[in-house]
Amino acid sequence: MPVQPPVADVVAPVAPVLDLPPTPEPEPQPEPEEVEPVGFFGRLREGLSRSSSKLAGGISSLFTQRKLDAEALEDLEDLLITADLGAETASRLVESLSKNRFGKDISGDEIREFLATEVATILEPVARPLEIDASLKPHVVLVVGVNGSGKTTTIGKIANQLVREGRSVMLAAGDTFRAAAVEQLKIWGERTGSPVIARDTGADAAGLAYDALEQARAAGCDVLLIDTAGRLHNKSELMEELKKVVRVLRKIDPEVPHTCLQVLDATVGQNAHQQVKVFQEMIDVSGLVMTKLDGTAKGGVVVALADRFKLPVHYVGVGEGAEDLRPFTATDFARSLLGLERLH
Repeated sequence: MPVQPPVADVVAPVAPVLDLPPTPEPEPQPEPEEVEPVGFFGRLREGLSRSSSKLAGGISSLFTQRKLDAEALEDLEDLLITADLGAETASRLVESLSKNRFGKDISGDEIREFLATEVATILEPVARPLEIDASLKPHVVLVVGVNGSGKTTTIGKIANQLVREGRSVMLAAGDTFRAAAVEQLKIWGERTGSPVIARDTGADAAGLAYDALEQARAAGCDVLLIDTAGRLHNKSELMEELKKVVRVLRKIDPEVPHTCLQVLDATVGQNAHQQVKVFQEMIDVSGLVMTKLDGTAKGGVVVALADRFKLPVHYVGVGEGAEDLRPFTATDFARSLLGLERLH
């Protein structure tokens, strides 16, 4: 076999030592700015974006720079009515604007600012948080509304807030017709650590409410939230069942319910007026919750309801999350509806 030549050792060349200047210390980097989380005003404004784009966009297209004459006022009134502020409210808002600026040049931004102030004035008297009387043990809240308005979810979100405030809450699954509603309330009970009184599907709702009140009293709970079956406001027999719930509760305490909350779906627009009228006549509604404002361009109906019924609006909902149901504030709502920034 041929002999292989020996393999030479490979020696790496030695790099010359250079007299380099010392490496400078890195410049201290500024601390990253904390990004402020989007508050409820941001979610409210985003939730009302469909309503505000319709209203604010309409105003901007009507008034680039236009004299406020009779024709302009009529166009504005029509726009406010189509934005679900209602004929009476729209008429009063336009009349107020006319008194202040008739015959003068006016921009869309000026009109939006003026209307936001006027709308806030209408809303201010009804923007009242739900007040719980700690001495009642329990403060009984009956939650009513038509099918699909969001009653059960609203109860869960209110319970979540009350528990965070340190209150003890009991839930009564009074929508005995829908197994899904009972299960949904049980989930909220688990989330909030609140006991849930429930019965089999089809059980008597009045009897369940009676048992729930007795148990809440025995346990010394701060709040009892009672769900009810969704019922059409134009079905008298269903409304009579709701009146029965109230009658039975009053056998224990003639003062209950201490609060009767009606939950309204904002997407129904002007139909909400008839719902409030009928429920108020039947069981004396004491306050409103407006849900699903993020899914509609009919947010102006809140203003019309406040102007007509003068009932407290305790909460508005602009999303699915528990944090998206918040106490109603007049100025924030008015400015969001008109597509304006928050006042600081």
